Amino acid sequence: MAEIKVDCTNETCPVPLVETRKALRKAKEGDIVIVIGTHPASKKEIPMAIKALGLEMLDIKEDGDVWTIRIRR
Repeated sequence: MAEIKVDCTNETCPVPLVETRKALRKAKEGDIVIVIGTHPASKKEIPMAIKALGLEMLDIKEDGDVWTIRIRR
């Protein structure tokens, strides 16, 4: 199992979602993709995309303006 970090800090739509999808395509089953960002709309869009793809969102954490979403492939 690997962890793949996607840092989208200070990026706006659609970059965080596009980068998340790229990382998920590269990930193997069981890998964890960790997405870090600051764009508020992406924090809502990424979980919706994960659900649509049938993947598991492990958690979403916020620290000030920065959020972290963990996804299991």
